[in-house]
Amino acid sequence: MHLVYNIIVQREDLLRDLWQRIYGPGQEEAFKALLAILRAYSGENFPLPRTELDQRDVLLITYPDQVKSPEQPPLQTLGQFCRSHLADLVTVIHLLPFYPWSSDDGFAVIDYYQVDPRYGTWGDIQELRRSFRLMFDAVINHVSAQSPWFQRFVQGDPEAQDDFIALNGDIDLAQVFRPRTTPLLSTFQTAQGEKRLWTTFSADQVDLNYHNPRVLLKVIDLLLFYAQQGASFLRLDAVASLWKELGTPCINLPQTHAIVQLFRAVLEAVAPQVRIITETNVSHLENVAYFGDGTNEAHLVYNFALPPLVLHALYNGDGRILSNWVASLELPSDQVTFLNFLASHDGIGIGPVRGILSEEEIASLVSGTLQRNGLVSYRTNPDGSTSPYELNINYFDALSDPHREEPLEMQIRRFVAAHALMLALPGIPAFYFHSLFGSRGWPEGVKLTGQNRAINRQKLFRLELEAELADSSSLRARVFSRLKQLILARASHPAFTPLAAVWHVMGCAPSLFALHRQTRSGEHHALCLQNLSCQPQTVDLSAADSLVPRDRTWVELLEKQRVDLAQCSKLILEPYQTLWLASF
Repeated sequence: MHLVYNIIVQREDLLRDLWQRIYGPGQEEAFKALLAILRAYSGENFPLPRTELDQRDVLLITYPDQVKSPEQPPLQTLGQFCRSHLADLVTVIHLLPFYPWSSDDGFAVIDYYQVDPRYGTWGDIQELRRSFRLMFDAVINHVSAQSPWFQRFVQGDPEAQDDFIALNGDIDLAQVFRPRTTPLLSTFQTAQGEKRLWTTFSADQVDLNYHNPRVLLKVIDLLLFYAQQGASFLRLDAVASLWKELGTPCINLPQTHAIVQLFRAVLEAVAPQVRIITETNVSHLENVAYFGDGTNEAHLVYNFALPPLVLHALYNGDGRILSNWVASLELPSDQVTFLNFLASHDGIGIGPVRGILSEEEIASLVSGTLQRNGLVSYRTNPDGSTSPYELNINYFDALSDPHREEPLEMQIRRFVAAHALMLALPGIPAFYFHSLFGSRGWPEGVKLTGQNRAINRQKLFRLELEAELADSSSLRARVFSRLKQLILARASHPAFTPLAAVWHVMGCAPSLFALHRQTRSGEHHALCLQNLSCQPQTVDLSAADSLVPRDRTWVELLEKQRVDLAQCSKLILEPYQTLWLASF
């Protein structure tokens, strides 16, 4: 306790500077309240030590009730399933919101401090934590309109009146970035009359007012509570929209970055074992800005441009844009890295590749999604027009070919190739549950809920899922076994370290992707080769001469076969084949 208290004292100047960057001078009482919160948690025994990230780390994105069994809480079923099938593959489980909620599949939170009884208890969370590190969602841009917090506002509680953003009169909000086509303001009847409140995502998700320091203090208390409950990672949901300032787009504002920096400083003072990941579905340059200087903001940033770029490369059998983009990636320090993913509970965001892909190429992804029986969600632009915001389609379906009948084997190879690309890149790989287990889309869910995103949110029954996995000829078993092979191969070699890694994209034919990776010491090397097409391709290894020490022992990691690079100048890759060559 004394050690943590001393750290708080040492960091007081930094904390004060960040507080004043957000609120300006004159908030001494609120700042003292911040220090009091930190001191209150400084005596707590946080359950897990900080662990370093390495090539064995893989994250699973899952709903708490993703796998169900009769007469058993879903969190218990999920834990049993993951321990049985994923203990040697997954190190981190991102539990999508498990709190009581009213809409948006958990992202309209009623009570941040409780586990929804439909899922289980905090004891079930702690049991899962014994086998896996956990990522909790911090849904801190908004609360449910049904939450006690918001209901206190509705009922006229004076202490809650400044916790939400009420706007009166005719205010020009055209500049505000809109991720939806729904109205930005929603009308509520309150004890003080009718009020129009800021609701970025839906009328059931009421935005918090961070101009009120008391709101930020409540959120900091919440983050430390999650650390106390065993979160190793905190995902800051929709964090880019936290700070609103009229006359601006109200996204990625300097105060928002200062708030993330404050979160980082608070956690490093009290709970340094917890890493921050920012969920900012914005342009690539705005997205990576949340790394800060590499020491003061997010530890991880979602690599939002990756899913549509991989889709584009495999649609066209052409990796030139993908290769150029990977070659441009930079990390500001060896303390941060990307979270690489292809699919999640949300759709495939289009905004992050604007400026990387042309509008014609984006239009091709949109039309391809519709041809594959997917859906497209739109956003409202400042001029009142709409434009595509995300593609709503299962990633396996997105990579199918609607123009011709092709063997299921070719579809599986293409899908696995996409994930081989993800696994090869610098960062921590994240698999959405449905991708790891070869799910297809669920259009019935869209009809049931009226929500486009439901197409990739089907809940599964454990006995049925395990029966399919036990059948080696099933789609699920074939996909899972091949992804498992890739994950284990990646985990076996230090060149895939997510931190302090060096990478170079090699020049090659358009239908190939070639990435050289090595540890910063230069001791370990890996050469990742990927055929992006349905035709055999020849790799000219002369492009790697300046990077690859050919006199070493090289092993192809997937098949565990030795390759004599000293005597090999060319390699032939079969359709969608992956080759990972590593030196030992």
